[in-house]
Amino acid sequence: MDNREIAGLLETIAHLLELQDENAFKVRAYQNAARAIEGLTQDVRELVREKTLGEVPGIGEALEQKITELVTTGRMEYLERLRAEVPGGLLRMLEIPTLGPKKVKVLWQEKKITTIEALQQACQENALVDLKGFGEKTQKKILEGIAFLSRHQGQARLDEAMTVARRLLAHLKSGPGVQRSSPAGSLRRWKEVVRDVDLLVSSSSPSAVMDHFVRAEGIDEILGKGETKSSVRLKSGLQVDLRVVSDEQFPFALNYFTGSKEHNVALRQIAQKKGLKLSEYGIFKGSKLIECADEEAIYRELGLPYFPPEMRENTGELDLRKIPQLIDFKSLKGVFHTHSTWSDGTADIEAMAQKARSMGLRYMGLSDHSKAATYANGMDEARLRKQMKEIDRLNGTWTDFHILKGLECDILPDGGLDLNPGVLGDLDFVIGSVHSRFDMPEEEMTERVCRALANEHLDFLGHATGRLLLSRDGYRIDLDRVIDAAARHDKIIELNSHPNRLDLDWVHCRRAKEKGVMLSINPDAHSTADLENIEYGVATARRGWLEDKDVLNTRDFDGVCEILGIG
Repeated sequence: MDNREIAGLLETIAHLLELQDENAFKVRAYQNAARAIEGLTQDVRELVREKTLGEVPGIGEALEQKITELVTTGRMEYLERLRAEVPGGLLRMLEIPTLGPKKVKVLWQEKKITTIEALQQACQENALVDLKGFGEKTQKKILEGIAFLSRHQGQARLDEAMTVARRLLAHLKSGPGVQRSSPAGSLRRWKEVVRDVDLLVSSSSPSAVMDHFVRAEGIDEILGKGETKSSVRLKSGLQVDLRVVSDEQFPFALNYFTGSKEHNVALRQIAQKKGLKLSEYGIFKGSKLIECADEEAIYRELGLPYFPPEMRENTGELDLRKIPQLIDFKSLKGVFHTHSTWSDGTADIEAMAQKARSMGLRYMGLSDHSKAATYANGMDEARLRKQMKEIDRLNGTWTDFHILKGLECDILPDGGLDLNPGVLGDLDFVIGSVHSRFDMPEEEMTERVCRALANEHLDFLGHATGRLLLSRDGYRIDLDRVIDAAARHDKIIELNSHPNRLDLDWVHCRRAKEKGVMLSINPDAHSTADLENIEYGVATARRGWLEDKDVLNTRDFDGVCEILGIG
């Protein structure tokens, strides 16, 4: 059980307490503890072993005991008792976008609705209009939320799936007989959402590998176990498929099972034109196998350059005369879009900066929320001025690292920016983001954002669609017009790297690149651990064919200052 899973269970406790009318302070204690755990860079299990968990801010003695019980036994009696007191379907209802604990509690107490199916029927029959806060508009949103949940049933976010894959590959390598191993499928292509986790191993002892695999921690059910393929379902509900092949077959199987299906079909057609047959078992000239030591050799035999997995979507890559030199993680020199305890972050400015330095970065753009974001302790002009002085003080302590003074400023419904021009003009950069009125018609939302892009004080557009993967669709907006506006006004669009956003998506990253719009890979970090989100942003950038020149924060500090006009 990793930090994210533990944080998720603490959040579940907070929901259960809200459903049972517990006092707000107790609910908030579990919410704060969940945020604290998720923001840790150290494994909670290590803190439990070292008996230092209680030193984490927000973790009191009672919480320390409960988390220790969870880590050491795999269960928490308190959580199980709370779950027993509440119908199980209520937690599932809380997964519906826009439906929080307060509304679910009303549905339960007033209408005895305890399942999604009963809720759907009640909305379709217009049976909730007599409840306060449940008019026709709310019923429509609930039905849309249920449809959204149904569409994404069984899916997992990239970060969740990648964490599982890495853990299981480490488990496999600790056992007997593994020669080569890799993630495969859409996960190896770093798609933002996956339906299952595909793993590939080469071995001359497949039975031993399979026996070791099904003994991995976290498996809830063995769906099938054979000589070449086994499938399991984890306690999280995620399915994992393992295939074992010979080491000779490994490159061909890796290429085939990485996909995409469309890319594979195109490769087989190219092979046929050359009188070859390509499959997961090899490349054959008649009945003769053409040996290939790795994937690069496969593409050479087909007369093609090597395509990194992220490019294999058959969206034009096979027509390229020259393969772009895709950005990689080591290309980034710094980050923008970070939060601190001045707004809704869990770490102070110095801790965020020290974490960035430890990652080898040379600058960090701090951008706490502006005052319109009251839910996030957004800052007014006076607090922002105080923060700027604190940044000046911290910058005096380093010669190899710089904190840039910024703000994530709300784009107001009329397209204006939240704080006055005087203070915005004194910042090094401003990220403009939409955090309200997501229900605006497409034309109005597009005009709102384009008007903000025309503002001389805005430098970056933050999370352009507002989507939350597997939780909320983005607001309606014409991204092509937005990209055109960014090009016209010479503004930067962020690739928000938080794994629940990855916004812009890879398709619009390519469009922005084609329009000459610069992007910035930003972690949207609310904790020191969140700074590592840039891994997922880099992967999405690679899916969008971005090179170093397309991304602002591949520049050194002086280069960034020149582009942003910092004197």
